[in-house]
Amino acid sequence: MKYLAVLGRQPEISIAELEATNFCTDTSRLGGTMKLAEEIGSSPLEFLKNLPEGKITLGVSDYSKNASQRTAVNEALKLKKILVRHGRSVRVVENKDATLSTATSLHNGLSGKNPRKVELIKVENEWFRVIGVQDIEAYARRDQARPARDAKVGMLPPKLAQILINLCGPLPKGATILDPFCGTGVVLQEALLMGYRAYGTDISERMVEYANKNLNWFVSSLSRSRPSLRGSLETAPRWSQCSETNQFQVLVGDATSFTWEQPIDAVACEGYLGRPFSKIPTEIELKEQKQECGAILRGFLKNLALQVKSETPVVVAAPAWLRENGDYSRLDIIDEIEDMGYNVNNKTREGLLYRREGQVVARDILILRKK
Repeated sequence: MKYLAVLGRQPEISIAELEATNFCTDTSRLGGTMKLAEEIGSSPLEFLKNLPEGKITLGVSDYSKNASQRTAVNEALKLKKILVRHGRSVRVVENKDATLSTATSLHNGLSGKNPRKVELIKVENEWFRVIGVQDIEAYARRDQARPARDAKVGMLPPKLAQILINLCGPLPKGATILDPFCGTGVVLQEALLMGYRAYGTDISERMVEYANKNLNWFVSSLSRSRPSLRGSLETAPRWSQCSETNQFQVLVGDATSFTWEQPIDAVACEGYLGRPFSKIPTEIELKEQKQECGAILRGFLKNLALQVKSETPVVVAAPAWLRENGDYSRLDIIDEIEDMGYNVNNKTREGLLYRREGQVVARDILILRKK
């Protein structure tokens, strides 16, 4: 079966995520993928004719080279006209562009769950049917409804947290994910959602308090909304100082010196990003931030290398700073990381940059593996 992935604004990151997960088809756990579709294997008309009886809701997204709102609308109306002649009732979802937005797809139920609510994707002469759409509302709920948030320390998007975990590669169910800079617990939250055990530390007692509060809320919410999850949470091995579910542990600890409990199956984290900037830092400010952030990252990786076994995946979001020419300045640390005992999987790409347009401090994703 041939699949098509509609990626987010940063396709390099999205492609790396898909590769790391062996092209997972579950959009609920792919932070960088907006839509997934599969080839229909026939003409779009034949495909639609064979749908179950009842009214069809049809959306068409045209990703062809010279596509426009007009080409997408024309394709949809042409299909509707023929289907109506064959006695089918059809509602066409209005296009404001050549492609339907994720929000429009979700609002109209074109996520692949209802066989008569269909989004077809056209790429030149090939046609695909959408089988999954990223639930942007679910991400927003998991982010905004958490009881303990702190904008002053920055807020890691749940999408990015998923990407960091997925870039660790395939992991067994129940594996332990360590976040040594856990903050308010976003990476840990997404790890729990994926069926992993979550282990976090942070140098700030306040952040540890926030993370525990958020994770207890999150697990309680999951147990209420998904009863089937309660059993899986309760059957995993019990930890000595954990929450009521025994699935997560968050402790105060300095990542440059802390001794973590074993086992650690993977490490996914956002390291210290330094000062928040509203404008491009000066050369002096940049030098100061590189020294401070680089020292913490080096200390952490040296400490971690002494504690994890060979082949343990380590994915870290490090800071990168916007410069006047539009490029981003990264930490000059790759060669040192290799000397510390890690293989750098994405060395040739010099990191995968996660950013919004014009964002001053971006995230430079490093994909490492212990030698």
